[in-house]
Amino acid sequence: MLQVLAEWFWWERLWFPANVTWSDFDDDKGHTYAKVSHLYVTLPYAVVFMVLRYFFEQYVAAPLGKAVGIKDAVRRKAADNPLLERYYSSRSKMPSQSDIEGLSKKSSCTVRQVERWFRRRRNQDRPGLLKKFKEACWRFAFYLLAFVGGIVALYDKPWFYDTDEVWKHYPLQSMMPSQYWYYVIEMSFYWSLCFSIAFDVKRKDFKEQIIHHLATIILLSFSWCANYARIGTLVMITHDASDILLESAKLFHYAGWKDICDAIFVCFAVVFIVTRLVIFPFWLIHCTWFGPLKYYPPFFGYYFFNLMLLVLQCLHIYWAFLILRMVQKFISGNLEKDERSDEEEDDDDTTDEDEHQHKVNGLINKECATASGPCDH
Repeated sequence: MLQVLAEWFWWERLWFPANVTWSDFDDDKGHTYAKVSHLYVTLPYAVVFMVLRYFFEQYVAAPLGKAVGIKDAVRRKAADNPLLERYYSSRSKMPSQSDIEGLSKKSSCTVRQVERWFRRRRNQDRPGLLKKFKEACWRFAFYLLAFVGGIVALYDKPWFYDTDEVWKHYPLQSMMPSQYWYYVIEMSFYWSLCFSIAFDVKRKDFKEQIIHHLATIILLSFSWCANYARIGTLVMITHDASDILLESAKLFHYAGWKDICDAIFVCFAVVFIVTRLVIFPFWLIHCTWFGPLKYYPPFFGYYFFNLMLLVLQCLHIYWAFLILRMVQKFISGNLEKDERSDEEEDDDDTTDEDEHQHKVNGLINKECATASGPCDH
């Protein structure tokens, strides 16, 4: 059964145009071709990236963050309460008002105390400012080096300036060492992001980020195996260009340097729109959609590759919507935080007498949470 599936998966008609077989990619004198086995090293290299990230965050990013005055806010810890903790862990972190009232009766706490417990418990799970700074610092360092490396790898390549060159002599295009390392480094990095995603800062677009990472890995893997490496390098460098500015804007935001952050954010918005909504669809997708048809009829790999590019483009449009909404708020002077960020809740200690007034004002629902167990006093 597995043998049949493997034979079907690696069937040449899925990967290449008609009359092209895997044997055509056997290395010969003066020609080296991309092979599936070249990608095996990306998994151990992903582990290496995670180790490098740990040391970078501990010994570079953390001292830098402290040097610019970044420190985590002191948070009041939620009191030990097995009932509320069990509810928080197993059912919901944001309980409804009726659930809060039920938990209040079971735990012998006031509604206000239950709300406060959940608010503090949620704040405990939120990443501190220094953690956000370290993560942004690591990504900024990678994207900067990857972008510079991409420029070095592509500046002398004809397809960097003329997309018609992407398909010249396809699929029998020799692999270059610069292409190999560009692919391996980028794929290893995205594998490391997939491995560490459970520990990274979670934002509102968490699901979209997972889809993006997986689509990127699938796209890079397929493009390498099908020898679409030339267009693959252009896709990578197009993405890295705006990511540098995004992470640098975060760094200045976390450091409290608002004016510099705002200036970089405006630059990021412009670069993002140009690279993701102009260059990517109208140059690169146009290149992959119409360019190959000049040389061979469409096949499965042609449709699959373009489908994955369209998935990325849908994510670009979604993120562009968030960015433009932030730009609109920035222009109107109402931009206070990243649209994707999970804002920390105020940990006020208003008395139970204030609870009635909160209900009257309709604010009680806004401060609700989820859980079950003893209350804090």
